[in-house]
Amino acid sequence: MTIAPFGFATAGAIRFGRGTLAEAAPFALARARRILAVRSASVAAADDLVQTLRRRGADVVEIIARGEPDLATIQADCETARPFAPHLVIAIGGGAVIDHGKALAALVPAPHGPLRYLEVVGDGKPLDAAPLPVVAIPTTAGTGAEVTRNAVLQVPEAARKVSLRDPRLCPALAIVDPELARSCPRHVVLASGLDAVTQVIEPFVGRRATPLTDALCRDAIPRGLAALKRLIEAADDAAWDDMALTSLAGGIALANAGLGAVHGLAGVIGGRTGAAHGAICGMLLVPVLKANRAAAPAHSDARARLDWVAECIGARFGDPDGLVHWARDHGLGRLVDLGIAPADHPRLAADARGSSSFAGNPVPLGDAALDGILAQA
Repeated sequence: MTIAPFGFATAGAIRFGRGTLAEAAPFALARARRILAVRSASVAAADDLVQTLRRRGADVVEIIARGEPDLATIQADCETARPFAPHLVIAIGGGAVIDHGKALAALVPAPHGPLRYLEVVGDGKPLDAAPLPVVAIPTTAGTGAEVTRNAVLQVPEAARKVSLRDPRLCPALAIVDPELARSCPRHVVLASGLDAVTQVIEPFVGRRATPLTDALCRDAIPRGLAALKRLIEAADDAAWDDMALTSLAGGIALANAGLGAVHGLAGVIGGRTGAAHGAICGMLLVPVLKANRAAAPAHSDARARLDWVAECIGARFGDPDGLVHWARDHGLGRLVDLGIAPADHPRLAADARGSSSFAGNPVPLGDAALDGILAQA
């Protein structure tokens, strides 16, 4: 069988492992003396990193990122950052913080406002100026934002989450130190872990899968499912490493092979409710997998991939529904808890169809299938 043409892109460099956070300051200082640090308020490692940069002679302006970045906040932070004229951005925190940092890296040098570049609600144009280089340091294991080429922003007036996307937004350096995630609250670990697992499953079963993303996902799917269960029930050092590696693999895979209906729906629901993205993905994952399998032709590659994923889930949770019951037993809610009612389903489905993620789904899903997914979730 011939191999269809494909491309592959990721961060300029990736450093994975315990203690790799120490490499951030030397990398940044070798390239810049004016550094914009976009960070979580509560991450002690961010305090230490900023102090180290200043002690070694860097001029650092800090921006505290709170919650998921929205359009107004990003615009205000651009006004703060532009007079400083940073040469490099360090983003240290969860996926939302890294998206915040990447958005500022893109928009601080840009000659136009964000709506020129945003998908769906804007013009979706390429950036007119090269973004600032980014050092991305995740402190959760879930989004893989440290190796993606987009930044997800809330646009409350449109009740949507949309992407600012450009190939040059892949960070110059991604540092994945599993030790940084250990202080996360349990509900964050669950939501982030469900997101990480979803982000290795959707690129694997999707229509844009490539041999390289398949290699990553075939290892990461069983690894991530096992790690998720161990982290919630009885965390051990190896589980933190495995979940961090799963998250990294998911970021690389989605950046090169896309996602599917879970993320197409999750972006719309998240924009409407403001709920945690990973939790929404966790609510949707199994209903979408079941709907995709029902729609996939027998003996097709899509069916074979979906069956293999179901076997991986079954090995840890009995069957796909077992994952749902387990996650709910450990605190995962339902869409109704977010204020989503059956009357909302047609609008959510229609909006999701217009997302870039939905286009990667392995099979077409009709209105009845999408309604069934939302009802089950």
